[in-house]
Amino acid sequence: MNSKLLRLNRTTLGKLVVVAIAMFGFGYALVPVYRQICEVLGINVLTQKGEFVAAPTNTQVDTSRTITIELDGNSQGPWRFRPTTRSIDVHPGELATVMYEVVNTQGRAVKAQAIPSYAPQSATPHFMKVDCFCFQEQTLAANEARQMPVVFFIDPKLPREVKNITLSYTFFEIGGAFKAAAAPAKSAKNG
Repeated sequence: MNSKLLRLNRTTLGKLVVVAIAMFGFGYALVPVYRQICEVLGINVLTQKGEFVAAPTNTQVDTSRTITIELDGNSQGPWRFRPTTRSIDVHPGELATVMYEVVNTQGRAVKAQAIPSYAPQSATPHFMKVDCFCFQEQTLAANEARQMPVVFFIDPKLPREVKNITLSYTFFEIGGAFKAAAAPAKSAKNG
């Protein structure tokens, strides 16, 4: 009886080892099989054919035209304010980023605001800002230096005769200086 039980245990052990190996093989083969199924069906494509896949292109960019954007900065207050580059070439419809730098040269905090202007005036409705430091007031700590971005694109409907646009910001102090509250004046008492 013992030999029959021993033979049955060995047979069961063999079946369990075969099942374990089959499960490991199935798990190992599942990834390439999944990739093949997805590639055939065109869903959730994890692999690309070929070594180089070009990035998708923005079809709204007019690569037949180049516009030169000239940058200018004017300051009305206690700081230095300037663009980090003087000009940039862009295609209409292309997203671009430029940086302006401001340095508060005072030993006090100041609030400021930037106001943009464009030349020629006809370019104004075609200069589309996505993000700009001019959208909100800026508070600069004493002696703080900061770089601030302008993210924009030029509307492809810009008239063809416009080849240069000047973007100019005037950065000025608002609300006056931040001052500590003055101590109340002491009055002399008569005796």
